[in-house]
Amino acid sequence: MKIMMAASELSPFAKTGNFADEMLALATHLKAAGHDVSVVIPLYRDARENKALKIRKTKVKFSVTVGTAKLPCEIFEATAPDGLPVTLVARDEFFDRSGLYGADGRDYQDNSARFIFFTKCVLELARRASPDVLHVHGWQTALAPVFVRDQRLPVTTVLTPHSLEYQGNFWSYDFALTNLSGDYFSTRGVEFYGSLNCLKGGILFADAVVLPGRRFVSEMQTPEHGCGLENVLREQSFKLEGIPDGLDEAAWPVLPDDPDAKAKARAKLVEATGLKSGGRVFLADATATAGLGVDLLLESLDRLPSDDIRVLLFGPVPAKDALALQIAIRKHRGHFSHFAEVGVPLLQQALAGADFLVLPGAVEPGGELLVLAMRNGVIPLAANCGGLRQFVQDFDPVTGGGNGYVFYTPSVDAISDTFGRAMDASPQTQSSLIQAARATDFSWAASARRHESLYLRLLRQAGREIAA
Repeated sequence: MKIMMAASELSPFAKTGNFADEMLALATHLKAAGHDVSVVIPLYRDARENKALKIRKTKVKFSVTVGTAKLPCEIFEATAPDGLPVTLVARDEFFDRSGLYGADGRDYQDNSARFIFFTKCVLELARRASPDVLHVHGWQTALAPVFVRDQRLPVTTVLTPHSLEYQGNFWSYDFALTNLSGDYFSTRGVEFYGSLNCLKGGILFADAVVLPGRRFVSEMQTPEHGCGLENVLREQSFKLEGIPDGLDEAAWPVLPDDPDAKAKARAKLVEATGLKSGGRVFLADATATAGLGVDLLLESLDRLPSDDIRVLLFGPVPAKDALALQIAIRKHRGHFSHFAEVGVPLLQQALAGADFLVLPGAVEPGGELLVLAMRNGVIPLAANCGGLRQFVQDFDPVTGGGNGYVFYTPSVDAISDTFGRAMDASPQTQSSLIQAARATDFSWAASARRHESLYLRLLRQAGREIAA
């Protein structure tokens, strides 16, 4: 399969955050799976001046129309780690600057022109290369599916927003830079409350929109997480695909499955957090649930099914639960501790020493601790919510299937019963769940396979042959 990706960042050429690393990881793992993958990015000043990147000029030059101007560009090439081919679009007027998107804390005023120009260059490169799939990332390239549809190019388009907070929202006059017909500046096009919204256009016209997990698919259709685009996402829900990002395994190595080491780590953890020695440690994550369910968790401390339970709560607690938290700390001293802020050393201790991870409420998108815990054999106890099954399946005592415990009712009774299920599990069941949690695949290779399946499905639906 021939896959062209386009983005505004790619490690090590241009980076402002995790976005660039995620781009590199996905592209390299798709390449490792045997696909013909390339990435198109702008040629920024820092990359041009970095001799170690070995960026080479090609003979390819062309011009694209942006508004009333015909703007030329030059094409450069380089090789990213693992042999990934990279195409770089050069135009000094737009990209020979000190920052990628702005300087001195302010966005560049011509960002719309900069990235509309870049996106049109991507379209011209796609026209010449004829990829099976054009996968664009972020608002900076989100108009590509609109141009593909308008020009009727025979290419399947996929959009990954990466963040709904940044949408490429510009004043209406910038719509002229797209050279699209006026019909596109409407509620069924790129217009959004009188402005040009690049991300909205991409969502409407892409063949698929990838969000990082099924939890995001459901949550981002709500006002709490949709950043104003929830109605657009809800209308386009048929094309939303939940594919979790992979985890940087080098940053968070997996600890060996060693019961003796676990016991020693547990002893150090309870000592460091002021808990009584002995018993099992239940790590509870308030951050992943935005504080939801903390009130039920605190109330359930009065009804714990065993004196051998130690509960360690991480993350800030909502103001409404502050009094209940202070009462719980005094009342259950030695059995319950709370840390509003958690540094890396304490987090590493918790991953090494905790037996269970409790998520007392609906998990917010991006609950990283759940992934880290399961990879290290910490068994999850989770409240049922949209998309949770992609990570946690309830233990079935009949078949022995599942990798954790799920409670389906947001109540003190449900949480208390789930604590009891975890404590009553036989050593064999406990060991099985640990292995199942560890076996849950959160790697970039797994993410790449899910993207591959999506591409193939879209190509079949379009009736297109897949290039060898």
